[in-house]
Amino acid sequence: MKKVIITGANGQLGKDLVELIDASVFEVSAFTKSELDITNERAVQTIVNSIQPDWILHAAAYTNVEAAESKGKEQNWLVNATGTEVIAKAAKTVNAKMIYVSTDYVFDGTKETPYETTDAVNPLNEYGKAKLAGEKVVQEVLGEDGFVIRTSWVFGIHGHNFVYTMLKLSETRDELKVVSDQLGRPTFSEDLAHFMWFIVNQNVSGGIYHFSNNDVCSWNTFAKEILKEKQTVIHECTSDEFPQKALRPKHSILDLSSAQKIDYDIPTWSNALERFKNQISG
Repeated sequence: MKKVIITGANGQLGKDLVELIDASVFEVSAFTKSELDITNERAVQTIVNSIQPDWILHAAAYTNVEAAESKGKEQNWLVNATGTEVIAKAAKTVNAKMIYVSTDYVFDGTKETPYETTDAVNPLNEYGKAKLAGEKVVQEVLGEDGFVIRTSWVFGIHGHNFVYTMLKLSETRDELKVVSDQLGRPTFSEDLAHFMWFIVNQNVSGGIYHFSNNDVCSWNTFAKEILKEKQTVIHECTSDEFPQKALRPKHSILDLSSAQKIDYDIPTWSNALERFKNQISG
């Protein structure tokens, strides 16, 4: 039976990873933020030595992109870069494989076609810079035993995300403005969790993978699909009309061939959104 450690078990992705555990195949130790401080090298090494995992699924992350530009800058780097290095080095000591979740924000969005795993990186914001630092350390420390999964526009049942924000705003607003000049692929965290477990189950090579749901949309199109059963009118606007501290890439569409090459069938984002709606209404 394979032993697996999950970090960030109380987060949006972490909760999905825990819910999808096959207890007949895996002996899983899942740690929340309060149970394991990933920046504490001694605490991490003690747990890893005790469990001797075959895999570490590193779902712990700092994800407040706006705050990372100012008050959360230090925490962003501490968790996404330093914490990831601590986990990777601990994994190395017991020959464990590790999956690290990264982001489309490692790209600057100037490419008009989907970003491949080998394309040049150039993050525009502090969050992207810290996640990229995490990517590099996973690859440097673990080599073929390190798996980096870049994903984008993540939404899930358990988190604070764009879908919940739109649904909440629609309760009090008749009209909303949503940017139409940023293109990407939404990702249902449950589907991302399925993909991570698929990698653990399969004998695939380490390296960088891109995973999101299939099909491309703008935030505006995504919002319209989220609220299609509501009366709220969604207007288009540009990124310039909706200023934010953190710059976002205009076109951060991930090329999904790395996931498709290992025979993984990826659902569309509209299908994922329907499943999300069915779960929250059920």
